[in-house]
Amino acid sequence: MPTTADLEAEIEAERRHLAESRAALARMRERAQQLFDTGATVAGDAFAAESLGVALSARIRALVDDPNTPLFFGRLTFAGPRTESFHIGRRHVTDDAGEPMVLDWRAPVCQAFYQASATDPQGVAVRRRFGFSGGTLTGFEDEHLARGEELGTASRILTAEIERPRVGPMRDIVATIQPDQDRLVRSPLEETICVQGAPGTGKTAVGLHRAAYLLYAHRERLRRSGVLVVGPNRAFLRYISAVLPALGEVAVEQSTVDELANRVRVRGVDPPEVAALKHDARMATVLARALSSMIRRPVAELVVSDGSWRWRVAVEALRRIVDDVRRESPPYAVGRERVRARAVALLQRQAEARRGESPSDAWVRAMGRNPAVRSFVDHVWPELTPEGLVYSLLSDPARLASAAEGVLSAEEQDLLRWKRPPRTVKSARWSAADALLIDEAAGLLDRVPSYGHIVVDEAQDLSPMQLRMLARRCAHGSLTVLGDLAQGTAPWAAADWRETLAHLGRPDAPVVPLTTGFRVPAAVVALANRLLPTLNVGVPEAVSLRRDGTLEILPVVDLPAATVGAVRSALTFEGSIAVICADASVATYTTALRTAGIPAASTMDDSAAEPDDEVSDEDMRVSVVPATLAKGLEFDHVIVVEPAEIVQAEPRGLNRLYVVLTRAVSRLTVLHSAPLPLP
Repeated sequence: MPTTADLEAEIEAERRHLAESRAALARMRERAQQLFDTGATVAGDAFAAESLGVALSARIRALVDDPNTPLFFGRLTFAGPRTESFHIGRRHVTDDAGEPMVLDWRAPVCQAFYQASATDPQGVAVRRRFGFSGGTLTGFEDEHLARGEELGTASRILTAEIERPRVGPMRDIVATIQPDQDRLVRSPLEETICVQGAPGTGKTAVGLHRAAYLLYAHRERLRRSGVLVVGPNRAFLRYISAVLPALGEVAVEQSTVDELANRVRVRGVDPPEVAALKHDARMATVLARALSSMIRRPVAELVVSDGSWRWRVAVEALRRIVDDVRRESPPYAVGRERVRARAVALLQRQAEARRGESPSDAWVRAMGRNPAVRSFVDHVWPELTPEGLVYSLLSDPARLASAAEGVLSAEEQDLLRWKRPPRTVKSARWSAADALLIDEAAGLLDRVPSYGHIVVDEAQDLSPMQLRMLARRCAHGSLTVLGDLAQGTAPWAAADWRETLAHLGRPDAPVVPLTTGFRVPAAVVALANRLLPTLNVGVPEAVSLRRDGTLEILPVVDLPAATVGAVRSALTFEGSIAVICADASVATYTTALRTAGIPAASTMDDSAAEPDDEVSDEDMRVSVVPATLAKGLEFDHVIVVEPAEIVQAEPRGLNRLYVVLTRAVSRLTVLHSAPLPLP
């Protein structure tokens, strides 16, 4: 049994290692900076200098050290003739001789930190977890796995890290990843996985950490093709924005679905029933038919003057070209160029036969631009734009009727058709749903660049057309699909993951449930689970390991006054505070809090810049969050105001309430004057 003096000496040794590791990381960054400063002088040309500069700049950003974030969080000591110990941290740190001081948590040897157990020690004699306060090492816990000793969720350090107050953006979970989460994180790049995650099970963190792991394991491949994280709104993306940089990954794109469909400026708004129809997968068939109808069979021979020569291509040969290209089913723009190239090839054969020599490349290019050839191509395979195709479909009743025959009813066609068509494509007031149709049309016209990997969060709320848009951007890559069917709030929200995966082009991808929660206290989970039978989704109930936390359900008369009182009470505790209410009431409660002298941020507009940027996190602990923007966020103390109003605000209001109730990490207060909409 080690003495107190022994333990103090061990802690001091670990603190020295931490200090030495931080110093080594600083030297690594300094060397990268020196290379950046001299890169332009050693590069062979301007392009090489720019490429080197971009790479070194990313390297410098990845080596930034936050003194308040522990550089390592664990240590593995392996059994065997030669005892080896490795510190496990957020990034790889080496000394001046290149020897590792901290191993990146993604390294193969580090997998044992997450997977080893008393029944399967995987060669680990001792697993050590470190406790920190800010950036200061305060203690450690040892699990002697070789002796059958394992703390599991009884670990004080593990529990303290999970229950640490949530202030500011979402943080990484590298110190607390559980075995089932780790298996998902380390899934091979080639695999698409779908995670059905109950509230608080860490599904978002799993997706982000999988992105970080794949970038580590397939750096060069993903550097070329890229990694994309797709979230439901900008508020959510701001919330998760610090996770990957904290893990040393700074080259990951983030976007909402609406931002990806960015070919046109969105200025219009569709009625709900029209928007729902435009999001329907049948629109893809209608667009494909409309595009196909643009292709015509030749009706006359092709005659081309070439100086003193005249070349002719019979109409039958031209029809064979068009028919062959149609059967090949290339993207429309590719098909148009194939028709042109094959017509020119027939002209070239005639020229070779008559002249006895092969024409030059310049001659071939000139034939492609010949007015007669251009006229032929424009007739049989007209040049189109995505905007033009959608414009023609929505403004021309006859064209819409032809493309939608047997697919959309007459009533649905009437809903789609513009009653007062804009005069030109440029004057059209496109809606967000129109932007999806235009993106679909763009995918029919030409190939879309493909990412190596896409992480899609809150996927249960994506429509078939939104899913198809993502599938086009991941044609040659893989996806991590994250969501919870119980949290589906969109009009087209999925009830079965198989349907979602089919629209993504991955119908056979595995669906993996995560049901054990670490974020939401058990009392809060039990309250939310009461809603599950009313949501008509086949998902298992969440189970929480959290036995701390509090739940208060308070009937009140004056909701604004009660909200102020509840916030004042919450301010006596550490951590973030959110007042979540129906969207229409955000201004009411924001004003009430500010009038009472409580600084409160309002996140009413998720497209706006982060609110109150000049106010520190410490001073701005309170946010008033509209219910429609609460998804994916978490707060230490959540005050839900008038659940009945949240439910009545939208058709899937009970699903929305399920989301809202599960945002609390430590404490949940429910204030209501109307009867609670709970079974």
